[in-house]
Amino acid sequence: MIIDQFSQENLGIIGGSGIYQMEGIEIIKEHMIETPFGRPSDAVIEAKLSDEVFFFLARHARGHKLLPHEINYRANVYAMKQCGVRYLLSVSAVGSLKEELPPTTFVLPDQFIDWTKGQRKRTFFGDGIIAHVSTANPIDPKLQKLAANSCEHAGVNFHVGGSYVCIEGPQFSTKAESAIYRRFGASIIGMTNVPESFLAKEAGMSYATIAMVTDYDCWKEEHCTVDEIMKVMGTNNSMAHKVLLDFILKFSSNKFYVNPENKLGVLTNRDTLSTDKQEILDVLLQ
Repeated sequence: MIIDQFSQENLGIIGGSGIYQMEGIEIIKEHMIETPFGRPSDAVIEAKLSDEVFFFLARHARGHKLLPHEINYRANVYAMKQCGVRYLLSVSAVGSLKEELPPTTFVLPDQFIDWTKGQRKRTFFGDGIIAHVSTANPIDPKLQKLAANSCEHAGVNFHVGGSYVCIEGPQFSTKAESAIYRRFGASIIGMTNVPESFLAKEAGMSYATIAMVTDYDCWKEEHCTVDEIMKVMGTNNSMAHKVLLDFILKFSSNKFYVNPENKLGVLTNRDTLSTDKQEILDVLLQ
């Protein structure tokens, strides 16, 4: 297994493909990984900034080829774990459900609301492995705090806390749906962080997300063209590079212990499992 090649305390980043253009990043190797759950979105990139080695995966594949429901979330998270990733930072675009979170705000949520339609494979378990892992606290506050410190250092307008409601997509919300999400008390809306965040918990990872607001969801009576959204996305991506460069360096000198909760959730006697199933648990519970 590829996991044997790496330390088990690595940093992983899942997001857009723009990281390849980040100043100071050295690409070490591309890992084409096969997992028991299929292929991830793209090659996992082993990279280096200063002395810190980290791993990166383009969630939608290079060239942005995958719709949110087409992403193999299980393969993505599992491939990262195979590379020894213990700390997983997500970067994604979202819409705002609150007036006080305007476009170009970076939101660091602490909760998720799953409003997808059941098309996504959302657990590593089943097929003989019975496990129930808590997702009560899907965000690791220590990793979130490091991300917040980097946002502050980069001069980004950011907000810590709030709920991210994840919809199926690829269509955006109707006004009626947007009004419902606002009644939930959700802060932002996106299409990619579920089941990604839940799978990270099942894999025993520390997980946090930087959600970059591109627009107000359709609840707000405000005209917004695609060109305007793309302009905001360009600004967000530029600021995200600054945040990530700072974050990687901060992480290097501020690593912390992670107590995986997933080991407590496995109920099946491992002696009754096939070799393939035992190998899956070996990776997830590492």
